[in-house]
Amino acid sequence: MKKLLAAMLLMPSLAIADPVSEMADKIESQVIEWRHHLHQNPELSNREFETAKYVEKYLRGLGLEVQTGVAITGVVAILDSGKPGPVVALRADMDGLPVPEQNDLPWKSTKRGILNGNDVPVMHACGHDTHMAMLMGAAKILTEMKSELHGKVKFIFQPAEEGAPRGEKGGAEIMVKEGVLENPDVDVIFGLHISANTDIGKVRYREGGTMAAVDPFKIVIKGKQAHGAYPWLSVDPITTAAQVIMGLQTIVSRELKLIDDAAVVTIGSIHGGNRSNIIPNEVELVGTIRTLNKASREHIYEALPRKVKGIADSMRAEAEVTLPLDYNYPITFNDHALTAQMLPTLQRSAGKDNVIYSKAVTGAEDFSFFQEKVPGLYLWVGGKPLDVPPSEAPAHHTPEFYVDDAGMKTGVKLLTDMTLDYMQQFKK
Repeated sequence: MKKLLAAMLLMPSLAIADPVSEMADKIESQVIEWRHHLHQNPELSNREFETAKYVEKYLRGLGLEVQTGVAITGVVAILDSGKPGPVVALRADMDGLPVPEQNDLPWKSTKRGILNGNDVPVMHACGHDTHMAMLMGAAKILTEMKSELHGKVKFIFQPAEEGAPRGEKGGAEIMVKEGVLENPDVDVIFGLHISANTDIGKVRYREGGTMAAVDPFKIVIKGKQAHGAYPWLSVDPITTAAQVIMGLQTIVSRELKLIDDAAVVTIGSIHGGNRSNIIPNEVELVGTIRTLNKASREHIYEALPRKVKGIADSMRAEAEVTLPLDYNYPITFNDHALTAQMLPTLQRSAGKDNVIYSKAVTGAEDFSFFQEKVPGLYLWVGGKPLDVPPSEAPAHHTPEFYVDDAGMKTGVKLLTDMTLDYMQQFKK
């Protein structure tokens, strides 16, 4: 026996079977096929009608209970193990962007759509095609592993993450209002985003504030019109606007404790006047606020109108502030306990060396509406080819945006493994 044990120790170690990894390998070509179809056929927010039909047909083919028309075009499916346990939700977003694709790909998009009355090009310029394909892959594996589940899985295919068209509502906020986290009540939700500047095979995470709250605003400064040659006869809204823009920057630089979290106040649009020699009656400013914690968000909500009024009063002008303007997203906040609980799963699924603790970003995600109601974890999955330097990787929301098909297998595994491990820990 001792000789046998010694011989065994000298033998090459055998890898422990990982059925999820094996199944992800097996269906990778299908996941790529789904991604290519979705990429070639993008649709704008709240107009994902054909996308929804494609996803619905696939989910029904798996034998799942499917609901359509959620928040206009959303698709929700339920996998019931028949055993008691938690309800785990997995989410993917479906909409494309009004961006003309410039990549030379056999499966590039040449589609067009109507946005706010205008004919525009449409492209999956943020990777939502990969998100859907990865969730479809996870749905297939989890359905085939149904006997190992405890509880239910709710697959959420969400429209309008990029924001609804003018005059409409949409996205995660509307899904939540329509009860997507109820019947059955969701215990936890997982989501992920492909990253064009993160290497294939890597996954980035953090706890707490992960992506920023977004709060658009509008300021209308009203003055008194006069000839440009006689400015003393005016109350000049343009010079007032200039001082307001500079003054708003001091909210972040002088009133917030930036060593805790970043914050941004940006003016992105200025409209006022139509001739060089006429001082106009009013100027309109439109901007955005980004914050990563509740205290900063509340402070800017108080400080911005205060700054604007003070500067306007000093210039004898009047100012109207609309905050928020038309929509706003909460902070994408990864539950601390859930993040710690799932970290071993991330490390096992992707490999410990491939799991990277990440800094927060000031971009926004409406996944945050789900996280307001139930604990959630949102991750970034690498899609950048290894031979492309990060500095050369095309940015999200650009015509050159590109992520490699090879990055999706990691996402399929993560969604599946997080579901299985969470159910195992909380089975009843």
